[in-house]
Amino acid sequence: MTSKPVETATAQDDIPASPPPEQLVPLRRNKNFQALWTSESFAAVAKETAEFAYPLLILATTGSALYAGTVASLQVVVTGLVSIPAGSLADRFDRKTLLVVCNLVRVLLLGVFGLAIANDAITFPLVLGIAMTSSVFLSLSQPAGIAAIKSLVPPEQVTTAISQNQIRFFGATLLGPPIGGFLFGLNRAFPYLGAAIGFVVSTVLLLVIKKPMQAPATTDNDGKRHAIEGFRFIRRNPILLVMLTWVMGSNMVFNHTGLFIALTATAHSEEMSSATTGAAVAFAGGGGLIGSLIASKVLKTFKPRTIMLYGAWVGPVAAVLLSLSPPLMVMGVIIGFVFLRGPIVGSLFLSYVTVLAPDKLQGRVLGAVFFLSIIVQPLGIFLIGTIFDYAGPVAVFLFILAVAAPTALLTLTPTIRHMRRPAELEESA
Repeated sequence: MTSKPVETATAQDDIPASPPPEQLVPLRRNKNFQALWTSESFAAVAKETAEFAYPLLILATTGSALYAGTVASLQVVVTGLVSIPAGSLADRFDRKTLLVVCNLVRVLLLGVFGLAIANDAITFPLVLGIAMTSSVFLSLSQPAGIAAIKSLVPPEQVTTAISQNQIRFFGATLLGPPIGGFLFGLNRAFPYLGAAIGFVVSTVLLLVIKKPMQAPATTDNDGKRHAIEGFRFIRRNPILLVMLTWVMGSNMVFNHTGLFIALTATAHSEEMSSATTGAAVAFAGGGGLIGSLIASKVLKTFKPRTIMLYGAWVGPVAAVLLSLSPPLMVMGVIIGFVFLRGPIVGSLFLSYVTVLAPDKLQGRVLGAVFFLSIIVQPLGIFLIGTIFDYAGPVAVFLFILAVAAPTALLTLTPTIRHMRRPAELEESA
């Protein structure tokens, strides 16, 4: 009778204890992700530095604002068009190698361009060619950089990681232009040579990353490597389809370039000083930076539906207020509240893409997203400029209202009203 308890105890002792649940490593201690984030930050600042210097160089060498505007518009178009094949490349080839190659090509381009400027061998076709080619390799690298996040961080941290990416983007837009302007003042070649150095640093940091940037089977050919698969996946997924439809409408009328043109043109028509105009634009642009800094906290605190309601309806409300012709500084603050939503909603949307799309399809889905969200912007910029010339600022803001209000109605659909947080959703193939 006394042997049974002994035998039972022995049997229980032989059963291995369950391992304790693995604790999440904070993102700040995730060396692979931080290396990617820092690498992409250097690349983003380098890109903004060079792009800010292009119009300065064109105006200094040709005196033509039309040429400067042409280059800027074509860069947007090229970025959108190349996003489609870029997504396929991010799924078909090693993402780390793709990022390194894109960086090194831009180093070569900008280095040669800087030397050409130093030797006074600059022509408008050369500037156009360098700017367009740089935009091509920027577009080729974007889907790979974002798709890699899924492999470097656990699912619970995807939203936080993507919101940290928004800080990188808006921080670069804040740092790049003054760096470009300062270097251009020293020597016209310096912004491009400085950008080339930034891409070199970015490349070195990429080489530090030890963990694979995609699942082992991602690059296997499954016979469905066509870019159209990204569009089909979005069409089949209600959350992505509804959110992207709203993003397209918003980007057409609330893109930075279009609103800055409207703001600057309004100031010019009212004979405001350049200092006042600059301050108003700074208030507007500052909204995006603030949004990027608070995005992670907002995404943790508020439900997706609440975030989408603010994101969608602040646009129409702002358009109505702007059409009442308030003082220029007030206009800047109002636009700032619109730009505040950008990094927050952007982080939420990209989190859904990362969670819902399988790793082998990440690049193509992101390529489709970038294409559709970017390609509508030139149309919006053109329409805003044209309407302003023919009918003035009030007509511009009423046009914005006519686009923003119908797209905001999408937040009333069941898809948006019953959204779950990205971390709560299971991956679907």
